[in-house]
Amino acid sequence: MSLEAFVLGTGGMMPLPGRFLTSVLLRREGDLFLFDCGEGTQVSLRSLNLKWKKITAIFISHTHADHITGLPGILMLSSQVDRSEPLYIIGPPRIREFVELNRRVLDMYINYEIIVEEIGNPGQPGEVFRREGYAVTSFPLRHTKPCVGYAFAEDMRPGVFHPDKALELGVPRGPLWSRLQSGQGVPLENGKMILPEDVLGPPRAGRKFSFITDTLFVESAAAHVRDSDILICEGMFARDLEESAREKKHMTSQQAAAIAKSAGGVGKMGLIHYSPRYMERDLKQLLREAREIFPDTFLTRDGQILPMPNAD
Repeated sequence: MSLEAFVLGTGGMMPLPGRFLTSVLLRREGDLFLFDCGEGTQVSLRSLNLKWKKITAIFISHTHADHITGLPGILMLSSQVDRSEPLYIIGPPRIREFVELNRRVLDMYINYEIIVEEIGNPGQPGEVFRREGYAVTSFPLRHTKPCVGYAFAEDMRPGVFHPDKALELGVPRGPLWSRLQSGQGVPLENGKMILPEDVLGPPRAGRKFSFITDTLFVESAAAHVRDSDILICEGMFARDLEESAREKKHMTSQQAAAIAKSAGGVGKMGLIHYSPRYMERDLKQLLREAREIFPDTFLTRDGQILPMPNAD
């Protein structure tokens, strides 16, 4: 089952030519999950040929304009593509007010169900969305208004199936193997029961994607992004502007790297939400400083596609 992330925008505060506002879309087979939705998100979706009517849920980190002003367009556009499934919008308090006010003022034609779910206590971590095989949790960040990070994690998977062990125990090839791999015990003709643990290796963790933006350095965030295959994390400023970052309640790229290092098990970290002060040539400084702490750091780019390991 494929899982991949699409970087729709990497900028903070204001869109720039070639740098839209911070937004990432996650695709798991046919389901799409959008993390933040700033101005111009529709353009990025179109350029990557992503089917927005397949978006299952939109997760909003906080209600600052550069993270939510793309929502009205997405909601109206989805009425033009024969959408039948409900669209979930999840975020901190006031996201419902924003959606309802825009629907009313813009007199939106909406022909599908919109389900807005506010995170009751953004200061406490918890599960905010679950479907078969995966869940999304939120965890608290520290910004100028309530703000959360998100982690998308697949459920634990069965261990690797060992055909040689199955044959050795007398289980013939065929449907019984599938039953064992799905976690069911199977009886043999001699009455002996073969259990899944007899032929499977230890359970394996599912894949994990985490998203952090617009926050001071929060040490507790590390525990929530542990074992992420990909962590997308704000690194808005270089080290020499750490004081400015603190005043604006943002992070430097080195502080982002400190979270990734402290978390443990993070495969790669992509920096995002760059300050508009940094032109393309300047971003190398952010990357260089982050790699001093967490070498497996990269710069996200608008339009970038980030595949994650296949679930075998």
